[in-house]
Amino acid sequence: MQKYRKFSQQFIYASSENETLQQGSGCAGDTLDDPVGATFDEVYSHTYNYVIWNDQFYDDPDIKGCSESCGAPWGHSKGMLAWNDAGDGFVMQVTTPSWPAAGSSDFPRKSDGNTLGCVKDNDVQMSQHFFALKLNKNDLVQVLKALANSSVVTDTSNRQIVNNGGPDDVQDLVASLGVKSKSTTFSDVKLSTGVELISKPSKLAVPPWQMVSSILGGVSLRTATWWANPEIYSTTSSSTIDCWSASLKKPGAVEIATTGHWAGKEFGLTGGLGTNFNHAKIAVSNTNDSHFSIFGDMNQQGAISGNCNSSQNGRGGIFYVLDDSKLAASLGDLLSGDKAPTEAPEK
Repeated sequence: MQKYRKFSQQFIYASSENETLQQGSGCAGDTLDDPVGATFDEVYSHTYNYVIWNDQFYDDPDIKGCSESCGAPWGHSKGMLAWNDAGDGFVMQVTTPSWPAAGSSDFPRKSDGNTLGCVKDNDVQMSQHFFALKLNKNDLVQVLKALANSSVVTDTSNRQIVNNGGPDDVQDLVASLGVKSKSTTFSDVKLSTGVELISKPSKLAVPPWQMVSSILGGVSLRTATWWANPEIYSTTSSSTIDCWSASLKKPGAVEIATTGHWAGKEFGLTGGLGTNFNHAKIAVSNTNDSHFSIFGDMNQQGAISGNCNSSQNGRGGIFYVLDDSKLAASLGDLLSGDKAPTEAPEK
C-alpha cells in the first residue's frame, strides 16, 4: 500500500466539462492553475463580497467562545462563499481545517499565510475534498439559509473572513450567520443547476449519512469520511436506528468504505493519525437505478442508539447532491474496496 504522505497534494478532479475523475498535475491549492488555487484566487485577488466559515480556524482568526476550534453544537462545516453586487457568485465547500481563513489580500491571515500547502494544521497529509458550484442570486439566498440552519462558524464583524454586500436580503442573511441555530428541521432545496442542497441542523440529533439516505428516498449509499471513534458502523436497510426523527423516513443501507482504488493502487479511507487516512466526506449511491454523488461536511461518527447527541449527530452540516451517471460511476470506482462491518468486532 502506497503511503499517502508522499502524495499529500496530488489530486484528481472532475468538472461540468468532464464528469469523469482524472489525474491533475502539480499540487492542489499551490498555483493559479490548479482547480483549488484558481478558484480561491478568483476571490482573494479581486474585490468581491465573501463569507468564510470553518469550525477549525486554529486562532487565526479568533472566534469568541471557542478555543482553537469550535465544537458542538457548532456546525462541522468549512467553506467559502463569494458573490458580486448583483448576487451572482459561487460556493466552495472544503474539508481542510485552517484553510481558507482569509477572503482578500487586503485582509491577509496573520500567522502562516493563505496558501494551502503552507498553512499549519490543514491536514493535507490526509485525503480531502473540494467542491465548487456556480450560483445565481436565488441560489445564493438558499445557500445562506442552509448555512444558518447548520450553525456555521464565522464572524460577521471580521473583514478577514466576511465582506458583506450585494442585495439587501443577501446582506440580512449574511448578518444572521455566526450564531448557533435553534432549528430542529433539515432543509432540502434544488438549486438552479439541478444540484440538491441538504442542510442538517445541530439539534436534529441523528446519524448524518443515514439522514441523507432518508432524504434521498432511502437510497443505499457508500460513504467515505473521517471514520474514527465514536464510529458509526455500516448499517443495512433493516438496521434499527433509535437515534431518529419522525420528520425522516426510513433510510437505506449506508456502507462505510474503508479502502478505495486509484490508478491500480489501494488507499485507506478511515480516520486517525498517520498515513492512508481520509478527511474528505463523500458518498455515492450504491444501487443501479440511482446516480448520486454527494459532497458533505460530516463524518460517520456518532451513534445510532444510546447517546444520540454523540459527535456528529449533535452537529450541523451541508450536503451537495449531484445526479450524474458519469460522475457517480467514476466516484463509485474510486471508493470501491473494503467496507466496515455492521457492528464493532469483539475485543
